[in-house]
Amino acid sequence: MAEDSRGGPACSWVGSSLNPVPDSGDSNLPEYEVPEVNTRAFHVGAFGDLWRGRLRGAGDLSLKEPGAAELPGRSGNGDSDPGDAAMARDLDCSLEKAAELRAVCSLDMLKCFAEGDDPEVIPEDTDLVTLRNRKRFLEHREETVTIDRACRQETFAYEMESHAVGKKPANQENMIQEGELILSVNVLYPVIFHKDLYKSAFFYFEGTFYNDRRYPECRDLSRTIIEWSESHDRGYGKFQTARMEDFTFNDLYIKLGFPYLYCHQGDCEHVVVITDIRLVHHDDCLDRTLYPLLIKKHWLWTRKCFVCKMYTARWVTNNDSFAPQDPCFFCDVCFRMLHYDSEGNKLGEFLAYPYVDPGTFN
Repeated sequence: MAEDSRGGPACSWVGSSLNPVPDSGDSNLPEYEVPEVNTRAFHVGAFGDLWRGRLRGAGDLSLKEPGAAELPGRSGNGDSDPGDAAMARDLDCSLEKAAELRAVCSLDMLKCFAEGDDPEVIPEDTDLVTLRNRKRFLEHREETVTIDRACRQETFAYEMESHAVGKKPANQENMIQEGELILSVNVLYPVIFHKDLYKSAFFYFEGTFYNDRRYPECRDLSRTIIEWSESHDRGYGKFQTARMEDFTFNDLYIKLGFPYLYCHQGDCEHVVVITDIRLVHHDDCLDRTLYPLLIKKHWLWTRKCFVCKMYTARWVTNNDSFAPQDPCFFCDVCFRMLHYDSEGNKLGEFLAYPYVDPGTFN
C-alpha cells in the first residue's frame, strides 16, 4: 500500500469492473450508497470470499489459457458436449439452444480471413458487424486525421494498457494465485509537485489513517490532523490510526467510487478513487512483482516551472536575458522574483506572456 503512484492517475493493485452480484442481504456486497457515484463501505476480503464461493467450479477461477478441449462444439460421438450442459445450466435454456450459441460464438466464427490472407487487412465482405464498423472508422480516420495529438493519445493509451497483458513471472513463486482480487485505482495529480525528500506518508480510508512507519525517520503525518479535529470537538468523530505495512487491501473496508486520500512529503496530497474490483483473469498481468501496475496516464504532461521544478508554469518568456532557453516557463513566484525588484520594477529585457497549462484541463 505504500507505493506512490504519482506517475499516472490509474493503476491496478492485486487485492478491480464491478460485476453485479445478486442481492442476498449480505453487508459485504458493494451496493450503491449514492446512485451511480459510490457504493456503501464493504470489506474487500470478505467480498472476495463471497464471490469465489458463488462460482460453480474450479474452471471459473482458472488462470490457464483455454485449450483445444475447451473450444465450443459437440463431441465426436454425437452426444452433447459437457460444455453445452454447463452453458444451458448457466443461461437457463435448453441443450439445443446452448449448442447453437456455442457454435455461433465459437472462435472459428470470429475468423474473417482465409489462410494466407493478411490479418491486418479487414476484408470487404466480412459478416462481422463490429469489423465492418471498425473498417468504416479506420477509413474515416485515414481521411480526416493525420499524425496529431489525438493519434498520439490513442497510441499511448493502448501501449499503457497492453504492455503487461498476460505476462507471467519467470519465477513461479511470484505467480498470482487463482481467485485473487484486482483493484483499479485512480490517483489524481496534486496542485504542487514535490521532490521525494521524506519517507513519511499515509493513506486515509474510512476514518482510519494508515501511516507508513517502515523506516526510523518516518513521522506520523496524521497526528496534526487528528489533534486539530479533536481540539474543539469539530464533529468529525474519532479517527483511528494504524501502521500501513500491517495491512493489505483485503483487510480494508472501502467504497467504490469514493474519494480517499494519499499524503506524502508533508503536504503533497493525492485524491485516490478505487473505481473497480474484480477477480483476476488469465489475460491479466500475472506477475505479482509488477504491481501496482500503471495502466493509464494522461497524455498531456504538466509543464513545471524551470526554476523550482515544483509548481505549474504560469508565465512563458521570450528573448529573456535571465533565462537559459527560449521560450522559458516560470511559476508566478519564481517569475516575479527573477524579473522584478522589491519595488516591482522590471529587471533586464524580456517578453512575458501568461501561460495556461494544457494539463489543467485533464
